[in-house]
Amino acid sequence: MKKVCIILAEGFEESESMTIVDILRRAHIHCDMVGFNEYVIGGHGILVKCDEILSQETSQYDMIILPGGYPGVTHLLESKELTDVLVTMNNNNKYICAMCAAPLVLEQAGLLKGKNYTAYIGYDQKIKEGTYVHQLVVKDGRLITSQGPATTYEFSYALVDELGGDSSVLKEKMLYNLIK
Repeated sequence: MKKVCIILAEGFEESESMTIVDILRRAHIHCDMVGFNEYVIGGHGILVKCDEILSQETSQYDMIILPGGYPGVTHLLESKELTDVLVTMNNNNKYICAMCAAPLVLEQAGLLKGKNYTAYIGYDQKIKEGTYVHQLVVKDGRLITSQGPATTYEFSYALVDELGGDSSVLKEKMLYNLIK
């Protein structure tokens, strides 16, 4: 079974993070919340107890996900440990995923060179590496990106399918098909 982690830094976007964890766990995909600390407060004041704390061991996961949110993304950008984990995972051909403003972290780690990606609207002006594609979810090899809070469901379902799950069952159970 694939193991996934989502990285939570102080000020993370709760709607993106918790939705991703919820959908992956509903799909019976192991998903740990890995924080910079055991308890992390999101950008809108929601306190979350993490399953693990960020370390070099984090690079053992099959997939890492970076949510957006501020000042969460600023903290992600400041973490050399996270950059090292991302580079190690990339070198080991693991999945690296980010949404909203978090593709900035991928650029800083040198992971967008020659890649297609998407991000929050307007971030194509801030991110200089890679090729911005205006789509809800963009997959380029093992790099998967998405745009922001309203695209979280589409992003999460794409991750489920990429990891061998069946998002169509979840979409039906969660009434997602009613909004399309």
